[in-house]
Amino acid sequence: MAGTVTLRAPITAPTPSTRTIASPRWFHWALIGSTLLFLVLFLFLPLAAVFVEAFRKGSEAFFASFHDEDARSAIRLTLTAAGIAVPLNMVFGLAASWAIAKFNFPGKSLLISFIDLPFAVSPVISGLVYVLLFGAQGWFGPWLREHDIKIIFAVPGIVLATVFVTFPFVARELIPLMQSQGSEEEQAAVSLGANGWQTFWHVTLPNVKWALLYGVILCNARAMGEFGAVSVVSGHIRGETNTLPLHVEILYNEYNFVAAFACASLLALLALVTLALKAIVEAKSSRAAIESSVL
Repeated sequence: MAGTVTLRAPITAPTPSTRTIASPRWFHWALIGSTLLFLVLFLFLPLAAVFVEAFRKGSEAFFASFHDEDARSAIRLTLTAAGIAVPLNMVFGLAASWAIAKFNFPGKSLLISFIDLPFAVSPVISGLVYVLLFGAQGWFGPWLREHDIKIIFAVPGIVLATVFVTFPFVARELIPLMQSQGSEEEQAAVSLGANGWQTFWHVTLPNVKWALLYGVILCNARAMGEFGAVSVVSGHIRGETNTLPLHVEILYNEYNFVAAFACASLLALLALVTLALKAIVEAKSSRAAIESSVL
């Protein structure tokens, strides 16, 4: 009929959330099965083997492994190194990510590359760097010896090596999140009269708290399980500079398998706790993101 107009719904491309991958059901089950098989062979079985070997001679032998003073010293040193390295890396990660995400300055890309450096450098190499700097024949060795300051083969060297291998974890969790959030909220707070500390405490930190906690969890797990860099700078002095991973190696080399796997089970338990905390933080972070998007 003349003068009539036919309206048609516009043809729109499907959004990413509505697209589906057309594939046979057997292919889905093959992917799931291969993933589960990989996890069982390379994750669950090794973890189970650690606990089985730890309790192979009974619970009394398991707990007796921790009565040894060298084992207690290794646990204390591991906790001490992580207790110093993690807060330092948390402060550094917050400062570096805030500077990178919120400000433009010369050398910004170079700073990001330096933050990623421990991911590219072997932990053994990082330990050797500290030996080169602070060892007896190192650059600062003579001065340190004159002032009776001991870094290599002592606790300070272990802490320095732990800090180096773990400092990217917090920053790398915060930088992408802060960049995606932008700086509009901080600028609004400043325009309302807030100073830098108030802006950080009441605006920036609440927005990144879950990512910060996630980075701290990963940083702590790596700090307590670090072997390569700590092995180079520690000197393997039993009861003094052996962390828990180094103590496990010594026990295993001495064929004290029950004690070695008992101490290793602590590290394995730490990995499981880290995994559980990671899942909880991810769930809370996702819930907070959904709530903020709704508001």
